[in-house]
Amino acid sequence: MARPRKPLLSRDRIVTAALALIDEEGLAALSTRRLAAELGVSGPSLYNHFATKEAILDAAADTVVTQVDLSMFGDGRDWRQALLDWGRSYRAALTDHPHIVPFLAIGPGLRPAGLRMADAVFGGMVEAGWPPAHATRIGALMRYFVTGSALGSFAGGFVGDADVYDPADYPHLGQAHLLAKHQRQIDSGAFETGLRALIDGLAVQFEALADPGTAPA
Repeated sequence: MARPRKPLLSRDRIVTAALALIDEEGLAALSTRRLAAELGVSGPSLYNHFATKEAILDAAADTVVTQVDLSMFGDGRDWRQALLDWGRSYRAALTDHPHIVPFLAIGPGLRPAGLRMADAVFGGMVEAGWPPAHATRIGALMRYFVTGSALGSFAGGFVGDADVYDPADYPHLGQAHLLAKHQRQIDSGAFETGLRALIDGLAVQFEALADPGTAPA
């Protein structure tokens, strides 16, 4: 029997094509018609693998989350180092696929990888000694911070024209036109500064929980 000219359609092939389309053109570009065209198949054939377009989007989003390292929750690392390492891995996965971040920011829904990540973080914090309510808040706080950092670029929001920043109007923005050239360095540095400040603040709270007498007035 002759081999088919194109690879057989599969869930993995559909998800890979969907994520590539989102990466290149954004969430609005994803439709079953466009995806079918990219795959060289008829639209209805997609429904043999996914019931709806939303299910394809869920699977594509979950594929991104599977790239996040969760090994630090359970390998003996201190909870502070675990949050640092997880936060960095989480942001790296999102910045590799920035167009899907707004969808991921909604929450894990029923997506398995998203739920496994939430379970790992919550479990890691509880095992470290955080009360369950605080562990839940930490997971939420980290998600807000990481997804927010991946939604856009601070440095990239400034134009490269020095004339825009007239010192008469903006006396402190004389170097702002240089920010976009150093976008990656500035944005990564801002994330690292914020992540460390966040965890340092949590450490103060953790000590106060262990010894209520040290709680700030």
